Amino acid sequence: MIDLEKQAESEIKKSLAILKNNGYETSQPRKGNYCFEISISSKSDKLKLLIYFGKKGIKKVLQGNRDSAIFSNVNSLLFEELPFEKPDFEEPREYIGTDESGKGDFFGPLVIAGVFVDIEKKKKLDEIGVKDSKLISHGLIRNLAESIKKISGQECFNIVIINPPRYNELYAKFGNLNKLLAWGHAKVLENILNQKESVTAISDKFGDERLILESLQEKGKRLQLHQFHKAEKYTAVAAASILARDRFNDWFDKQKKELMIDLPKGSSQKVKDAARQIKAQYSDEILHKLTKAHFKITGTL
Repeated sequence: MIDLEKQAESEIKKSLAILKNNGYETSQPRKGNYCFEISISSKSDKLKLLIYFGKKGIKKVLQGNRDSAIFSNVNSLLFEELPFEKPDFEEPREYIGTDESGKGDFFGPLVIAGVFVDIEKKKKLDEIGVKDSKLISHGLIRNLAESIKKISGQECFNIVIINPPRYNELYAKFGNLNKLLAWGHAKVLENILNQKESVTAISDKFGDERLILESLQEKGKRLQLHQFHKAEKYTAVAAASILARDRFNDWFDKQKKELMIDLPKGSSQKVKDAARQIKAQYSDEILHKLTKAHFKITGTL
């Protein structure tokens, strides 16, 4: 007979390990009535993961704001299928894919990239192994990014880098991460549309798609925008994720050379320790130039 309680406990511990490895702050597992639960926090949002065990078997439930960035990210990490996901649709013959890197990291910029693909470009990108950047080693990201640029051509990709000082200004202006993300995605889309015509765009879902649509200028208003969780399964979005991650990694490499400190990614205890080291060794001003000020970590330093 299957011990559902032990199975649920094993599942919550597995989820806890995945979350910690991706920089999320979590509570220790707690046992309730026929369930185990952990709290998950990042920036200003909090979630709760519950894994129930009972007569109907094991059930995993994520509670929180479904429109928040953390909900989207945690779902991507822990759930293979999302019950509220839009139906799949056939990948367009040509479209723009956008993705970002750095939204969950205390240190570093927010980078948004976009790539236009048609049938020929998609084929070439698939042949070189383009896929979700989270599935690619750090060492391979740079080579793939350079190949993507060559295949795409200068007019078919765009990268917007929002360094921490500018990020902090924009966050103060928008007061909301999803609105800032929408502004960045819209800017990338407009930049590509200035060089290449397209009627379709796909991005990873981080909030209400109206946020991006409302941020688009005249050319972008004609776009048909689709947002999906795990949108990196579409070639152009995967290519954009690689370009964004490459620029994000490049920022960290440059800071390491200048500061002689290996800045960690995410928002873990290691990140807090590094921030305190920078504050003590340099200054609050230098720290502010390296970090996203609205993260809860800022108040603990």
